[in-house]
Amino acid sequence: MRDFNYAVHKRWMTRALELARAAGDAGEVPVGAAIVDGTGKLIANAQNRRERDCDPTAHAEILALRAAGNVLQDWHLNQCTLYVTLEPCPMCAGAIVQARIGLLVYGADDPKTGAIRTAANIPDSAPSCHRLQVLGGIMESVCRDQLLCWFEARRNN
Repeated sequence: MRDFNYAVHKRWMTRALELARAAGDAGEVPVGAAIVDGTGKLIANAQNRRERDCDPTAHAEILALRAAGNVLQDWHLNQCTLYVTLEPCPMCAGAIVQARIGLLVYGADDPKTGAIRTAANIPDSAPSCHRLQVLGGIMESVCRDQLLCWFEARRNN
């Protein structure tokens, strides 16, 4: 696994949390994603946009992967790190593997649909074409609390 530098991971997860907050303010499930290249430069970021775009694939991870591919003019993102506030779902996990992301860093586990380590393990499954390095639990309580508060507010309205 790449060198562990909590300060760097916290910096980019904080950016993903800002994006998630903006998504939540716009009525979307608050999930944010940021992609950093091998030099540590932010090359893409996104927030959930399913409701606004009327697009079932408009998850933060998918949008960030598309943007990063456009920036690099390459679909191979093996020198990149993807930061996302919530463990990716099966669709996003598949896209992350296909993009050959070098490192996935996520905040909160998703016990219902998490497809990295919790409900399923797509990266380590037999059909996976890429061995994804994963670091989960970065700023986990902040990421989880943001989601729980957003869902609680929606239920109370």
